[in-house]
Amino acid sequence: MGILRTIFFIILGYYLLKILGRIFQPWIHAYAVRKTESYFNTTFQSRDKGPLKDEKVGEVSIDKPPVKSKKTDSNVGEYIDFEEIE
Repeated sequence: MGILRTIFFIILGYYLLKILGRIFQPWIHAYAVRKTESYFNTTFQSRDKGPLKDEKVGEVSIDKPPVKSKKTDSNVGEYIDFEEIE
């Protein structure tokens, strides 16, 4: 009888959560939308401040990241080419 009682409570809990989810879903969705909107507003607000101080309107500037040069370490070792022996 204990296992049937446990299964009954699991099924009852499932349907109870399903009903409560339908009731509270609009509030949860509205909360998520508000949080997402505030996140995007704060993230992209700095982009809308207009042109920079040194730039004139209509002037284009391209910022490129510095090119990283590859350093080779002379203490790496020797290169050994292996061949298959039949």
